[in-house]
Amino acid sequence: MPVRAFPYRRPPSDVVTAQPWRLVAEGDELPLPEALPYWDYHMDLRFRRSVELTASRVRTDSGLPDDAALTLSVTWTSTGSGLRAPAASVPVRGDDPVGIELDFRIEGSDLGGVLLLDTVLVLAERCRRNTSPTPWRAGSVLWRDQHRLRLQGDAPQFPMAVVDFADTPFLNDAGWHLQIGSDLHAAAMGSLLLLINERNSAVTEAFRNAVKPRPVDRAVLAAVRADAARVMTEHALRHEEFADGADFPEDSLGATLHSLFRRVFPGTTVEDARRRLNHSPNWFSSDLQAAVKIFKDL
Repeated sequence: MPVRAFPYRRPPSDVVTAQPWRLVAEGDELPLPEALPYWDYHMDLRFRRSVELTASRVRTDSGLPDDAALTLSVTWTSTGSGLRAPAASVPVRGDDPVGIELDFRIEGSDLGGVLLLDTVLVLAERCRRNTSPTPWRAGSVLWRDQHRLRLQGDAPQFPMAVVDFADTPFLNDAGWHLQIGSDLHAAAMGSLLLLINERNSAVTEAFRNAVKPRPVDRAVLAAVRADAARVMTEHALRHEEFADGADFPEDSLGATLHSLFRRVFPGTTVEDARRRLNHSPNWFSSDLQAAVKIFKDL
C-alpha cells in the first residue's frame, strides 16, 4: 500500500486518542457496524465519538509556535449521493489533555452507498513561514482518521413512504407495496417507491427500528427485502428489452435492475432466468429466496 509523504512535520499518531464512532439511536449508543443493511433514505443518522489529544505535543512535534490555533473537524462524504459536507468543527482549547466530544446528525435524504467519515486535526490559522519543513498554511492536516460505513447492501435502495392503504387501491391488510415504472431508461429514483402500510404495525415498527432492530424487526425487514428483489427481478424479466447485452443509462431503472439481476443470479443468462420464470414460476421463486439468502442473518 503506498504511503503518503507530507511536505512538513507531523506529530506521531499517539498524540491523539480517538474512541470508536458510536451510532445514537433512540437514546442508546451502539458501536458503529461496518454496514447498515436495513437503512433507507428516510432514516437520519446521528454519530458521536470522544477524542483526546495533547495539544502541546502536537505543536512541538510539528514545529509550530506555542500559540498556533488548532481545530478538530469532521467531514462526511456519500458515494451514493455524491454529496460532501462538514459535520463538526471544534477549536482546540484548554490545558493538556484536551477532551473533545463530537456529536452530529446527517439527514438520510443526503446519503446513499458508502458513507465516509473523515476526522482531521488541522492548523486553523496561517503561521509565519520559515525555512524548516513545518506546516504554515491554514488547513494543513496534522492528524487524520477515516471510517467507512456501508449503507447499501445487495438490495438496491429507493424512496419509501408510509401511507394508509385505505386511501389506496391496495388491501388494508397488506404490509407493503413496491411501485415500479415501466420505462427502463428513466431514472431509477423516480421509478421506484416502496409504500409501507401505516395500518400494519409490525411493518411500520420494523422500519422505525431499522437502526436497532429487534428479532421480529429483522424478520420483517428480511421479508420486505426479499419481496422487493423478487418484484424487481420479475419486472425486469417481463421486459423484452431487458437482455444480457442491453445498454441502459447510468442510474436508470434498467441499469439498477441489471445490477440487481447480476448480484442475485451470477453466472445465469437473462434468457435462462426468463425461461425459468415463465415455465416454473414456483421453482423460480425458491431460487430467488436462496439467492437473496432470506432470513440468513436472523
